[in-house]
Amino acid sequence: MQKPYSPRLQPAIVQLLGEPIAQIVRTKIVATIGPACREESDLRGLVETGVDVFRLNMAHGSVSEHQESLDRIRRVSNALARPVGVLVDLAGPKIRLGELPNGAVECRMGGEIRFIRGTQTDRPEEFVTSYSALIDELSVGDSVMLVDGTVSLVVEERTADWARCRVVQPGLVRSRQGVNLPGVKLSAAAMSQADWQHAEWAASAGADFVSLSFVRSAVEVKLLKELLRTRGSLARVVAKIEKREALDNLEDIVEAADVVMVARGDLGVEIDVASMPMVQKRIIRVCQRYQKPVIVATQMLDSMQHSRRPTRAETTDVANAILDGADACMLSGETAIGKHPRLVVEMMRRIASATEEQYVEDRTAYVNNQLSQGRTPSTHSVQDFLPAPDFLVEGLHPITQAVVDGASRIAADLNAKLFVVASRSGVTAIARSKRRGAVPTIGISDNPATLQQMTLYWGVTPLAAVASTDINGLLEQVTAWGLREGKLARGDWILLVAGIGFGTGGHNMALVHEV
Repeated sequence: MQKPYSPRLQPAIVQLLGEPIAQIVRTKIVATIGPACREESDLRGLVETGVDVFRLNMAHGSVSEHQESLDRIRRVSNALARPVGVLVDLAGPKIRLGELPNGAVECRMGGEIRFIRGTQTDRPEEFVTSYSALIDELSVGDSVMLVDGTVSLVVEERTADWARCRVVQPGLVRSRQGVNLPGVKLSAAAMSQADWQHAEWAASAGADFVSLSFVRSAVEVKLLKELLRTRGSLARVVAKIEKREALDNLEDIVEAADVVMVARGDLGVEIDVASMPMVQKRIIRVCQRYQKPVIVATQMLDSMQHSRRPTRAETTDVANAILDGADACMLSGETAIGKHPRLVVEMMRRIASATEEQYVEDRTAYVNNQLSQGRTPSTHSVQDFLPAPDFLVEGLHPITQAVVDGASRIAADLNAKLFVVASRSGVTAIARSKRRGAVPTIGISDNPATLQQMTLYWGVTPLAAVASTDINGLLEQVTAWGLREGKLARGDWILLVAGIGFGTGGHNMALVHEV
């Protein structure tokens, strides 16, 4: 017998984010928690504005502080009867500067900086770092990038105890800022002792997603998965692509991961920044082939840390990420330390809404034009705006994929009001999500963890339902909710993809229901 769904989210069956179906934004918004939005009232405001997933950045703050933030997120979720995802972002082997004299040093053009061993120094021309093996692994000619690449050094001489560098791009450097070594293969493990401890905490705390920073190989992703599973966690593992080595092993990493993040901050320093747009597109295409959700992150609306309005380039950047096929866009400093967290989320949502509206209109016109000329469009149907994946996501039966695709075509022919996916694990919802259906998709489950993970899937609105193996019972719940809330009218069509026991493997089925 299935475990009944927790009563704390059952009220969600009578509401859909409190907004009309037509106003649902399909692209998901991930927001980083920080001093600017840590209070419970702030978190509630962000969820009401459009945040789907909150990111806890383990590079900053203590475990107790993050536990408090997670508890607040769950309380907000319960109060609003709305599933909200939690992403725990492990710091990974990020190299950082130590403390600098007076907290900052001006690196002047042509000046010399020496990296020395140790943990502290009182000389402004000497830097220490958090990575003890740095001097051993640097070579003459290597580039050393500071402050996200805005300050650049080149190694000119190295001894057993120090490496002398020349400043080739000047700027102000502050204590604890990041150090990037483009092209340098580091021996540092993918997860430090602190990362292991944080991952174990994430598992015990019930995090929905755990991300691994500076991934270099699929093995590292699999090790984190194994750690989580042995601790009883079903959290999805997010592979952050931010190293050149990750691009060399991209397909293997995407195949191993549950979710992928285009982490443009460090990646844009590790590779030629001019190639970043095309690399982003490549990563998203590979994720589509492997049917994996993908997040685009870093500096999406960066100017709004201080300004109440974004630049035109930033709005275009967000729109292009959505058009590329991103499932979610992530806000970092904009919500963590910015002056206008709620305005930033509102702006992200507005850009996504405008982009999706035009996207659906353009793709529908394209497909209809192809069909009118007797041609086979490159997409499956009016409902599927991205090509079929080459590989199925782990746990998805081929029959289930076929049923989802067939139901999408029926939804197009009938101009259905809703596409409903009943799923215990959520993989059927991923299958629907990755084809970019225009009809709003409702992901029904009696499993809280599944609902919270659905918050990251493009176009899928998670909706709690009472456990039922009876298809008619599910239809009655959805129909009653839709009529009660004015989302459905008599004569509307609903497409339901389900199966015995909430969608078990190849036993899935598609049902057309007239309200």
